[in-house]
Amino acid sequence: MRIIVKNVLLFLLLISVNSYAVENAVENAEDKTELSLITVEGEIIEGISGSEVKTADLAEALSKKSASISLVRRSGIANDIILRGQKKDNINILIDGAKVYGACPNRMDPPTSHILTNNIESVEITEGPYDVENFGTLSGSVLVITKKPATGFNADLMLNIGSWNYLKTAASLSGGTDRIRALISVSSESSDQYEDGDGNNFAEHIENFSATTMARYKPEYENRKAYEKQSVMAKLYFDVTDNQQLKMSYTANRSDDVLYPSSKMDALYDDSDIINIDYSVSDLGRFSSLLDFSYYDSVVKHPMSTFYRLSSGPDSANERVSYLESSIRGFKLKNVFDISPDSQMTLGIDSSNRNWDGTYEGSGMSAGITGIKSIDDVDTDNNALFLRLDKNLGDMSFEIGARYDDTDIKPGAGMLPANDYTAFSAYGLGNWKLNPEISLFAGLGQSHRVPDARELYFRAAMGPNGMLIGNPNLDQVTNDELDFGFDYSLDNLHVKTRLFYSWLSDFIVYNDSKSMQRFENADASIYGFSVSGYWRLGENLNLDYGLAYQRGKKDRPLAGQSDTDLPEIPPIKLNLALRWNYTDKGTAWAELTAADSWTDYDADNGEQLLDSWAIFNLKAEHQLTKRISILVGVDNLFDETYAVSNTYKDLTLLLDGTGEVILMNEPGRYFYLNTSFSF
Repeated sequence: MRIIVKNVLLFLLLISVNSYAVENAVENAEDKTELSLITVEGEIIEGISGSEVKTADLAEALSKKSASISLVRRSGIANDIILRGQKKDNINILIDGAKVYGACPNRMDPPTSHILTNNIESVEITEGPYDVENFGTLSGSVLVITKKPATGFNADLMLNIGSWNYLKTAASLSGGTDRIRALISVSSESSDQYEDGDGNNFAEHIENFSATTMARYKPEYENRKAYEKQSVMAKLYFDVTDNQQLKMSYTANRSDDVLYPSSKMDALYDDSDIINIDYSVSDLGRFSSLLDFSYYDSVVKHPMSTFYRLSSGPDSANERVSYLESSIRGFKLKNVFDISPDSQMTLGIDSSNRNWDGTYEGSGMSAGITGIKSIDDVDTDNNALFLRLDKNLGDMSFEIGARYDDTDIKPGAGMLPANDYTAFSAYGLGNWKLNPEISLFAGLGQSHRVPDARELYFRAAMGPNGMLIGNPNLDQVTNDELDFGFDYSLDNLHVKTRLFYSWLSDFIVYNDSKSMQRFENADASIYGFSVSGYWRLGENLNLDYGLAYQRGKKDRPLAGQSDTDLPEIPPIKLNLALRWNYTDKGTAWAELTAADSWTDYDADNGEQLLDSWAIFNLKAEHQLTKRISILVGVDNLFDETYAVSNTYKDLTLLLDGTGEVILMNEPGRYFYLNTSFSF
């Protein structure tokens, strides 16, 4: 309650500071013009939920849709993403505005794994530090927007089957009146272990990597399923009055026995619960065209275990389990009002509490680890004020944002110190339409993000009290970034080009040369470019394309090392998709995704050379009747063996006797059939 009162007072103070400017600027509250949106700093991806997507894995779908996004492969599902050379807490991932954090310190359950593609309406990607409404947007954000309830009565059924006994069933029901609307969506999904281009499943992949490692699967589990996953999403929208709306949603995800062959453990289960509540009031008067209050609460539970591995001993008598739970709850209050017919101001407060807790438990010969805390009940409390000004000047539009953060991070017990961070972030964006065909874009911003509980306090299960891998003396990261580019549009051609340079101060990196406190701050930079767009080759033939390149360097090597390459910076990547509307009821795609060799890598911290690769995908969708559609497809047509994810030791991955890190291959040739029934 004290935090809420404090933030409400700060919000009222911020409004009063701006009231004088508003009173002088607003002459006629009824004279409003719709401001042009600046969307050129990112992209909007649609079609994520359609039958053209082969699985429910959001990370895999995004990597196919955007050249700026690269996949981090961990398993058959629950994979991670890299956006323009940044991942983990360096990018913000939100589901309908709610923050979700995975519980696993080894990124087995990233935020992208807690929403299924069949529930998604669209995904908004912001590249750069151009977001002040959300805590911790350092270098980009991914906003997932889920489906909304509709009036009337609508029902959808989906059945997907594919190679390796992949099976997904999903159903959704939506309906209501103009006053009240509801939606419920359920799904179930499972798959055997996929095989790479050489025909090896997970167990065989580990065996080929090291025939002696105790992280191999036991014979009785070598052919078990890779995962099972169920999901439920429910929504209720209620128009209280003509200018007031209440939105409520609940999402539950339940994953069981997810295998992670590149790690030493598998997930016994991965459960998440996400609650969203939003109340908005419009047209309150000259000082409030929209007042919006939103609240979210998400909880993730993730125990990982050696149960299926040889290391757990006969009958798993020496099993090791790492129990982890992550939660975050917060609220946002913002007020939007018109300063003038062409200017709009947004003022708001943002507050959240994040908790991360983890405990080791062992049986038999592993009993000594029982009770050791991996992450000791760490609270991260953030309180912030933000403002944004949007202004339209005809052919030019501007957006300015600012945010002040106060963050406290406290471990629950023990001798490790608490940390306090304050930061002021700001940015400016501009868009200038030179003529109907060409527009220019430029952005400059500074943003910050605090270390997370793992980077500060994580302990490995070694010794009587665990070994401290985290570093409680870390500073927060600062990103100073410059972006610019242009859009060029003709009747049949659209080109969107972006260039960026990011100066990273106190960037948090992993130093494998240390035995303890392996996380440290280092100054670095990332720069790159992207080109994307489409080309209409004919009335029914279109080519979508995307090309992205980024390069990252540390200013100097870490202590005890010589490599200055920044880790997890993927090589240049190309996406091409030729789309043919062969009838008014059918569409066929031929896709090429390719990447250059990964030659700039952090060898001192486990990364390695990856070969270049190129894969071809084919698919066709046809509307059989008004209510039934079918899609058939094949991914990796030529059954290539390749890898897209490098082996940065920031993650705990399998090692052989020489210290080499296991490389996770991508799936081989994959056939699938998706059917959809609408009512």
